[in-house]
Amino acid sequence: MNKNRAHPNLWYPFSITEGQAPPPKVVRGRGTTLELEDGRIILDCISSWWVNLHGHGNLRIADAIHEQAERLEHVLFAGFTHEPAERLARALTDQLPGPLSRVFYSDDGSTSVEVALKMALQFWRNQGERRTSFIAFDGAYHGDTFGAMSAGARSLFTDAFGELLFDVDHVPYPATWMGDASVEQREDETISRIEALLTEAPGRHAAIIVEPLVQGAGGMRVCREAFLQKLAAVQSRFGTLLIFDEVMTGFGRTGDWFACRRAGVEPDLICLAKGITGGFVPLAATVATSRIYEAFTGAGPERTFWHGHSYTANPIGCAAALASLELMAENEPVFSGMEEHHRGFLARLDPEDTTRHRVMGTIAAFDVRTEEEGGYLNRVGDQIKRLTLDRGLLLRPLGNTLYVMPPYSLTEEERESMYVGIEALVQEVT
Repeated sequence: MNKNRAHPNLWYPFSITEGQAPPPKVVRGRGTTLELEDGRIILDCISSWWVNLHGHGNLRIADAIHEQAERLEHVLFAGFTHEPAERLARALTDQLPGPLSRVFYSDDGSTSVEVALKMALQFWRNQGERRTSFIAFDGAYHGDTFGAMSAGARSLFTDAFGELLFDVDHVPYPATWMGDASVEQREDETISRIEALLTEAPGRHAAIIVEPLVQGAGGMRVCREAFLQKLAAVQSRFGTLLIFDEVMTGFGRTGDWFACRRAGVEPDLICLAKGITGGFVPLAATVATSRIYEAFTGAGPERTFWHGHSYTANPIGCAAALASLELMAENEPVFSGMEEHHRGFLARLDPEDTTRHRVMGTIAAFDVRTEEEGGYLNRVGDQIKRLTLDRGLLLRPLGNTLYVMPPYSLTEEERESMYVGIEALVQEVT
């Protein structure tokens, strides 16, 4: 095959099919680095779409997978159970707020959101109420299945399917940044809008769904813990449910094990995926409070949650997740301390070239100043992508938003190399 052309049998995600250079082939991953077919070594600054918490090829997780594969690779989870699923459920709920006690396994982030949306709707139905809508946020991204798209912001990603998306009320997300003096006003305006929606149509909204503390694909937009606390107070006062989509923010990314812990908020449902297995195999979980679970109990089939997947609670995935959680416990000082390093790095950037600096735990982000309108389609993002590999970095900017979300195995030397490389990139494109 001609190495200058993309593979003739593959269809790549989020990729325009014409006029693009063929993607580089990765042949090996170890620690924080990836080796390309041409011999180049690149530093993975974004944990390969935010999943490789402990870097690549972690032997602890690989050994756990090997041992589990020799014992039990898979069994249907309808009518059966197994130790890895039970142990993982206990380990997850031990780290979550007390009311979150029931774990429903699925396959990926979008699916964990679909499960939460369906649970919320049927929770009310099982109690004799017909609630048909949700409150979500501008700029949200919850995945690419139909329910997840409906809850997400309307965008280029959803335009082709708009007629089939169900009705959701979107409200402004009070994104903030360092030096933002008007954030409290924007928070209060959003809270007032939510209160108005819940007042105008009591009994209409099954739940409020939010990416807590950070909207990931929407541009690494950060909100304050105080806003989530205000949101939880409104949700509680009006008696609707609260869903935290922690597919990205979970497992240490916000500097605590989960964003709900950092914010001091107890949601009714939480969606988990991405980093759950340390990047080795697909797995997801939707964790519900005992109150939610109890609404589905009973002998009658009409109260049952009729949902499942062939690979639900896959034993190999559960074993990988258990090993990843053990590593997280050992590396807690790393993910809880990374925010301080990121703040020092952002202070080094020239404010003439960058704006809206923000940090949340292991995530640092800023916007590159350009003459174009900011956003996902800003062309500076493609320019940065073309330059990063030559500097030995894996970055995937969201338009003119450049961010890092490195693995917890990042060394001090690698961290400084990442910062220096990004500084040079910014100077080159501005």
